[in-house]
Order: sequence, then C-alpha cells, then structure tokens
Amino acid sequence: MTNQFLKKGSLIAISIIAFAILAGHSVGSQGREKAAERSNFGIAIHGGAGVIVRQNLTPELEQEYRTKLTEAISAGYDVLRNNGKSLDAVEAAIRILEDSPLFNAGKGAVFTHEGTIELDASVMDGQTLKAGAIASVKHVKNPIGLARLVMERSPHVMLVGDGAEAFAKEQGITVVSQEYFFTEKRWKQLQEILEKEKKARDSSDRKNLNALPSEEIDGRHGTVGCVALDKFGNLAAGTSTGGMTNKRFGRVGDSPIIGAGTYANNATCALSATGDGEYFIRAAVGHDVSALIEYRGLSVQAAADAVIAKVGALGGSGGVIAIDKEGRIAMSYNSPGMYRAYIDGAGKAVVKIFKE
Repeated sequence: MTNQFLKKGSLIAISIIAFAILAGHSVGSQGREKAAERSNFGIAIHGGAGVIVRQNLTPELEQEYRTKLTEAISAGYDVLRNNGKSLDAVEAAIRILEDSPLFNAGKGAVFTHEGTIELDASVMDGQTLKAGAIASVKHVKNPIGLARLVMERSPHVMLVGDGAEAFAKEQGITVVSQEYFFTEKRWKQLQEILEKEKKARDSSDRKNLNALPSEEIDGRHGTVGCVALDKFGNLAAGTSTGGMTNKRFGRVGDSPIIGAGTYANNATCALSATGDGEYFIRAAVGHDVSALIEYRGLSVQAAADAVIAKVGALGGSGGVIAIDKEGRIAMSYNSPGMYRAYIDGAGKAVVKIFKE
C-alpha cells in the first residue's frame, strides 16, 4: 500500500514538474519573441535627385509632389506600425510611387530612343541577404512586385526582358499595354532630346551629341526607392525606375543592380540610390556604404556622405537614402535637390525637396 502510494506520488510529482517545464518553456518563448520586437523602427523614401530647384516647380506641382510622397511614406509606415515586415513596407511605399505619373518609375517612366518604356527594379532582404531584380520589362504595372517574386519564388537574383515578362505572367503579375505608361510630359522630353540630337548631327558636333543624355536633367532622374527597419530588427530596401530618357541598346542602370542601386544587410544598413547609374555601378555605392559601416565603424550618415563624394569625384550626380540597424536615417546627395521623405519620432511625415 505504501509502495503504491509512493509510486502514485512520484507520478504526480513528475507530472507537476513536466507541466512546470512546459509552462516555463512556453512563457520563455513568448518572452523571447516579445523581446525581439524593437521600439525603434523607421522608413525613408526618395523620388529621385537632380536639378530640383524652386524656380522649376510651380507651387501647385510642388504640392503634388509633397502630397504623393506623404501618401507613400505613410503607407509604408502603417505597415511597420502594425508589426508588419520591412519588405512589405518597402513594397507598399514604392507601389504608390510607381502608380504616380510624377516619378520616373512605373506610370511616370521615361521613353527610350525607340519610344518604348523599359522598366527596372530590385529589392533586398537584410535578414537573409536574398535579393530579386528585373530589368528591361515593358508591360509590368508594378516592377517592384515582380522583383520581390524573383527573390521569393525563383532560384535567381535577376531576370531580364522577355524572360522576366514570361515569369511575371506565370506568377499572375498584373501586366498592361505600353499605352498605360504614356504621359505627355515624358513624350515631350524625348522629342526635345531627339531634336537636339538631330541638330548636333546636322552640325557634325559629335562631342555635343555624346553629351546630350547628361544634359537631359528631369528625364534622367526620378527613380524611386524605399528603405525600412521593422520592429523585429530586419532591414529591407527597394528601388524602381524607368531609366533615362532616350536610352538605347538595352541600357540598364544601377537600380536593379544589387550592391549598387539597392542593398540591405541587417548587420549594417539598407540603401536605395538615384542618379547617374553608370557612376553608381562603378562605385558599387550600396555595398560601399555598408562596408564603411561594417569595417570602418562609420555612422550611416558619414558613410553615405563619403560614398556620394566618391561618385562626385568620378563625375556622377545623384543621391542615396539609407537606414541603419538602429533606425538612424541618412539622406545624402550632390545634386541641387532630391525628392525625399521620412517619418519622425512623433510619427509625422517629413517631406523635403530642395537642398536645406
């Protein structure tokens, strides 16, 4: 009788201990998950850098830009505020900019020499270092969404042209006709530069002809991008563009190049660039900013400034937005202005256009 009682008591004790262990494990897991959440999260966007000065913008057009930038940054911020992923925030913000005719991405993309639209985009996940990019697509309404699917549903990093479009259709991405992207403003920009080319040829001024793309300011810049840090400490970056007015021969700039126009690494920062793509590729801008933070211990602002200085020394212009793993935001550019926005500590959108 005593032995049975002891055995029964032992079983009860073991059960209690087991329950306590399981309960403690459950509480501990919840505690660790909750502890992983961060109070400091953040987001920043850009809509291109270039010769952006007050005299070139009417008050009405300036307000249009400010309204759209506010809408985009607020959409991304809402994702983060509601415990969403940084990747989702980046995509949400960029989609709004792609759908606007104000920016050189998606709906507002510039025309190629042949009068067509060719779109590039990329996205990168700072947690896994996975990335996706597409280039030279002509019928994808929101290229940033396709770039993300390349990252998440294919074994590749970059798809281009017809192959990228075939993948888009396979994935059920929204495709549109080229007519969807037509805007009178962008068409006039192309006609103006084609006329300059014709005059240069007629005068046999080959030097002037070669310089024409760099002179076409508004249609060269306008790329859009977003960087974000979510509450779980994960960074992400994305960039989308229509390239440069009058581009030829399948030209691709830095926007879809991981390590140049887009980069994200949880150990350092997330970055999106805009400007003269060839120079940003040569300077490996995105990765260089990250490397200066990781290996030299520079702040995100100091690193961004140093790399933009390198771009300028090469002869290029443009800018970057970046956010580090602590939520500190940097915006650096060597052009007269850059469309940009971020959310401040009070949750208010701060929108800037001109050099301040």
